[in-house]
Amino acid sequence: MNKDQKQEAIELLKSKFTQYSNFYITNTESLSVAQVNDLRKVCFDKQVEMKVAKNTLIRKALESLDSEKYAGVLDSLHGVTALMFSDSPKEPALIISAFRKANNKLEKPVLKAAFVADEVFVGDNQLVALTNIKTKNELIGEVIGLLQSPAKRVIAALLEKGKKEEAAVEAPAAE
Repeated sequence: MNKDQKQEAIELLKSKFTQYSNFYITNTESLSVAQVNDLRKVCFDKQVEMKVAKNTLIRKALESLDSEKYAGVLDSLHGVTALMFSDSPKEPALIISAFRKANNKLEKPVLKAAFVADEVFVGDNQLVALTNIKTKNELIGEVIGLLQSPAKRVIAALLEKGKKEEAAVEAPAAE
């Protein structure tokens, strides 16, 4: 790879890091070619972009953007690295978990780090926490449900009271 190709790769990575607010850094080293292809297909189907890049190029791209912001991520750049870019904060974590289960409880790909909504998660032990992150739409749905809940109870109580009053009025007339 010559200097121009390296600079082009760094610029491509920089554009991906600015385009997506969430990215995962994984290790796919011991996966077979077929397994990596399966993982890429699943990522494609779930609108998660997967890229393999050299650690030095990733480091240069992140450092040129904001070395302090990505400091926790930079420490994870060792070994074979695959990047997973997504608009969803938890979709890559779900993909990794499902991929492991589908491949007989395989422990790869290993999560090295994740950058989700300006927060850094380091280590494979963070995978469960990342799968439990709520997306923006899930949070909005919960807030709407919480706001509707008291109103639903009031309406249900009024309807119940109205039914009781109606039954009380009809009961003497039936006798």
